[in-house]
Amino acid sequence: MAFHFATAWEQVADQFPQRIAAIGDKGELRWADYEDRAARVAALLGAHGIGADSKAGLYLHNSNEYLEAQFGIFKVGGCPINVNYRYTADELVYLLDNADAEAVFFQACYAMRIWEIKDKLPKVKLFVQIDDGTEALMDFAVDYERSIRDHAPAPRVARDPEGVYMLYTGGTTGMPKGVMYPVGMFAYYFIGMGAAGRELTPPETMAEYADFLAAIEDPPVTLVGCPLMHGTGCWLGAMLPMLLGGTVVTTSHLGLDPDQLWRLAGQHRVTDIVIVGDTFAKPMLAALDAAEKRGSPYDLSSVKQMMSSGVMWSAETKQGLLRHHDMILADIMGSTEGGMGSSITTREASVATAKFEMNDGVKVISDDGRIVVAGSGEIGKVATSGFVPLGYYKDPEKSAATFKEIDGVRYSFPGDYATVEADGSITLLGRGSVCINTGGEKVFPEEVEEAVKRHESVYDCLVVGVPDDRFGERVVAVTSFREGQEAPEGEVIDFTRDHLAGYKLPKQILVVDTVRRAPNGKADYKWAKQAALDAFTGG
Repeated sequence: MAFHFATAWEQVADQFPQRIAAIGDKGELRWADYEDRAARVAALLGAHGIGADSKAGLYLHNSNEYLEAQFGIFKVGGCPINVNYRYTADELVYLLDNADAEAVFFQACYAMRIWEIKDKLPKVKLFVQIDDGTEALMDFAVDYERSIRDHAPAPRVARDPEGVYMLYTGGTTGMPKGVMYPVGMFAYYFIGMGAAGRELTPPETMAEYADFLAAIEDPPVTLVGCPLMHGTGCWLGAMLPMLLGGTVVTTSHLGLDPDQLWRLAGQHRVTDIVIVGDTFAKPMLAALDAAEKRGSPYDLSSVKQMMSSGVMWSAETKQGLLRHHDMILADIMGSTEGGMGSSITTREASVATAKFEMNDGVKVISDDGRIVVAGSGEIGKVATSGFVPLGYYKDPEKSAATFKEIDGVRYSFPGDYATVEADGSITLLGRGSVCINTGGEKVFPEEVEEAVKRHESVYDCLVVGVPDDRFGERVVAVTSFREGQEAPEGEVIDFTRDHLAGYKLPKQILVVDTVRRAPNGKADYKWAKQAALDAFTGG
């Protein structure tokens, strides 16, 4: 397969030079200019000996520069490395060293952090600082815009589709791990996803790709609500629409501002919005409700679809969004280690929370290696086959534990547990790494969290286990209430009885002002566990 992100995006730029590729806080960027600026980034990298198979870190907020730098790295046949901008100095050193990064693109607001760690990164040949008005240019770095002006566009080169692309995932436990894919197949995976969504035949050659692009009458205008530094934002929010010749809309504003997202959707005639579950959807629904109440509803007329992956998206929240606007709500079950299934909700077709149609080649396999029978009620691990990652970068032990061959078929086991319903769909239970063992029974936090969050006064919740003399562990719900509301502990616990078996009920409710989550909306179970231990066991 000769596909490659850079080669595909060069084709889009050649075919639709005046179409808008990216819209950020600093303005619009047409595809011709997007490709030109990325080619100049490629020239900068090449001038410092950074080329095929080199790794380059992107320590950036959502922005046009993030997309340009990523494109430029792909142009030289290199691999962009996503860098979590919430990481501490030690975490950054670990990540960049583990990735063998030879270049780091960073925003000026992180200049002092880079200065603090630069001497611990002997592999890095080039630091590129992107001005955001916060810090002067560091003497060890080059200025991004000046470098683009000073370098002529690098000539286009042949790229190896078998080269490695990887994305670092923190997961729920352990240090970040680079999940590796063959870059050509990975690009083609998203082309195929886009083709399926438009009922088009995916191209098999680059010549057919040009015809494929021409056949797309409605290229997406996608608003990335979540960080590009995580898989959902980067893959669904940027790579997918750009491989369809579309437009990516971003804002570098940190923290979720639902009103800003809805304003951007109306202003730029956004067709697709990418979010991460209820963490984004609930505040966005609240913003729609408030706007409607004050008599100034947001313009949603261009929005055709909202897509989510990574965090549970409740049926109740979906129905609330659909009350405001008729659209497709695509809930994609997957992880950095592999796609598993999807759940599509519309006004005409409602789906229960955490219930997904499995992708081809996806199985639920018991801990002793048996394929779980539909309707049996047995719990097993979700396993994906077909397009399976190559493994974890420089970690053969974890690779062997996650990517296994069963009966001659290679599977990825991302760590999610599920049951298989009689109709063949699966009900996701949650990650085994945070599973609670109470009285010999397994309790998956996400199932309990969803039950607690159904209470009308509850805003958010994370469920953890704390040591218990009788049961080994007991279930604790770390909970925040809606503004101006509260409920007694006993009332919340009794409320969950309608939705959960007795052994799954939270034994205690710890009320907090805010439930802590990562910027991508994923649960901070480490924080929740420590908060529960401090409150109920003395730490």
